[in-house]
Amino acid sequence: MLLESSVRARRGAEQAGASRVAHAQGTTATLSDSSPVPAARFTLHPRGPYSLAAGARFLEGFAPAAHEAAAEGHLHLAFPGPRGEPAGVCLRQEDDQTVVGEVFGAADPGFVRTEAQRILSLDHDGSGFAAVGERDPVIGRLQTRFAGLRPVLFHSPYEAAAWALIGHRVRIVQAARVKARMATELGEPVDVHGDVRNAFPAPGRLADIETFPGLVGRKAEWLRALGRAAGAGALDAAHLRSLAPDRALGELQELGGIGPFSAELILLRGAGEVDRIPAAEPRLGRAVALAYGDEREPTRAEVAERAESWRPYRTWVAVLLRAALEDETGEIGGRPYGA
Repeated sequence: MLLESSVRARRGAEQAGASRVAHAQGTTATLSDSSPVPAARFTLHPRGPYSLAAGARFLEGFAPAAHEAAAEGHLHLAFPGPRGEPAGVCLRQEDDQTVVGEVFGAADPGFVRTEAQRILSLDHDGSGFAAVGERDPVIGRLQTRFAGLRPVLFHSPYEAAAWALIGHRVRIVQAARVKARMATELGEPVDVHGDVRNAFPAPGRLADIETFPGLVGRKAEWLRALGRAAGAGALDAAHLRSLAPDRALGELQELGGIGPFSAELILLRGAGEVDRIPAAEPRLGRAVALAYGDEREPTRAEVAERAESWRPYRTWVAVLLRAALEDETGEIGGRPYGA
């Protein structure tokens, strides 16, 4: 149940304004020297095994997120609301698996709940995921190794698309620094329990961007167009998931600078499509070979054939495989899972 309070909501808006002033002064904002009061609280009830701690560990190693850990047992997120207002949420998990969320900032609590549910992949029924591991012992071992892990998504398909454009033809760590700087300089801060987080800039901010340190070539032009498209609703998660995947990918590739790999990233890791193999993912073949002990990297057709037994959670399995590859190689984050 979502518990809303107009008094709390007003106070959350006041605290967001105080956070913005304090952020500009380089300080942590509080109201009356105390942590801000949540504007609302909500609960999410996972269907099937789920671990918020596993998701937090995954997010900390996910370079595009540039995520800093909150207090133990808490996950703090910040993202723009539907009108560009700052949204913040503190998430924690109780012993019965229930996820409790506390809302901060000026965004509508119902919007924050919906977004948190999608970001954590809790808008899907995972009760059948264990059966995939029963059919495929290799995947079963990964499910044990990364117990309760589900994909942790970008805060929106729009942010996933922005990441794809920022990261075009540059190293991941370099792109992550640019994205983090954009959040700091162009995004709105929100105070979550005294922990000030900056949301990625809202579409309206990117629609006006002319240049930014680290953006080369046509990236600023593409980001402006992306901001306008997102503002018009073209990257709405519900809309993209309502389409047949191939049609959704086609629409996404109409955006400037978005090719097949980026379109898949937006659909799978932004909108949250749960049952599709990321065919354009260049590291998936190596991840499969490592997990299955294959002497050579399988072709895309061979991966697709093997993935038939992963239905209807092929995207989730691909995330497990990529997590295992990163855990073994540290090629992106430079540290193993959970370190």
